[in-house]
Amino acid sequence: MFSLRLSGARRAALASTVLLAAALALPAARAAGFPDHPIRLIVPQSAGSGGDVVVRLLSDRMGSALGASVVVENKPGANGIVAMSYVAKSPPDGYTLLLAGVSQMSFNPKLYKNLPYDADKDYTYVAPVVDTPFVLVAGKNSPYKTLPQLIAAAKAAPNAITFASAGAGNSTHLSTELIASGAGIKLKHIPYKGSGPALNAVIGGQVDLMTSVLGSALPQIQAGNVVPLAVLADQRASDLPNVPTLQEAGLHVPPMPGWFALVGPAGMDQAVVGKLNAAVQAAIADPGVDRKLRDLYFVPLHGSAEQMRTRADQDARFWGDFIARNGIQVD
Repeated sequence: MFSLRLSGARRAALASTVLLAAALALPAARAAGFPDHPIRLIVPQSAGSGGDVVVRLLSDRMGSALGASVVVENKPGANGIVAMSYVAKSPPDGYTLLLAGVSQMSFNPKLYKNLPYDADKDYTYVAPVVDTPFVLVAGKNSPYKTLPQLIAAAKAAPNAITFASAGAGNSTHLSTELIASGAGIKLKHIPYKGSGPALNAVIGGQVDLMTSVLGSALPQIQAGNVVPLAVLADQRASDLPNVPTLQEAGLHVPPMPGWFALVGPAGMDQAVVGKLNAAVQAAIADPGVDRKLRDLYFVPLHGSAEQMRTRADQDARFWGDFIARNGIQVD
């Protein structure tokens, strides 16, 4: 009978090899069975907000693609910091995800000195989701009916014209700062707790201006409650064919990014990321979902997790420079 005898060192080496193989196989096995229970999708905004509307349109279709339910949870607060911190501390198993916006991933790290999360290290990018254009609006009783009129008045009286935002450091804040910087004017910032109260302040005449997400402002524009001055996008909005882009109005500044992306905690298995990315792409490619998103002026984004990270990094560099040059700080 043939007998194989191993030395102690060889037995130890063989045992280590077996353990390593088992360890490497474990993530693959987990990914193969993913998901086997509901996925939580955290939204850093309140119910009824733009991001909330997006994920509720996507969640059923994503769940169908994955074979498991996708449960939406709202965790608003502190310009997204509450939700970002929560997800960063969650297990990286793919069952806790976050709809993160450009504000949380690219702006906040440049605005806050003591941010309780690291946008570069604490998250795994999963998929791009949507982008959205912005529009600069004035109250219906405002004397400003065009962007050139606004710029002329602001140059004549620096810091006399007020603008609302959904909060300091929010996209609605930085977008108006971008306009002011490009035009060489000074405006006075009045932050509110959310885009709804900010837009209502413009409608009510408490504040002169606001840069709003187009989908939120459009009903008020159509009702005659606010006057659109310019669209912050590469091209005019189909529902506002007579409203120029910033570039057409003479301001040579880049379009304002308004993207949302799906992210999870750092360290997620790439096979799980691939499954989730495919589910997101299937959801936004669904004709019914695509139509509803576009009706609300959300532009579906298609691409890989790595492409989304690259875009976020580019926006962080540009806006980091802009924030530093203009001395914008939140804390």
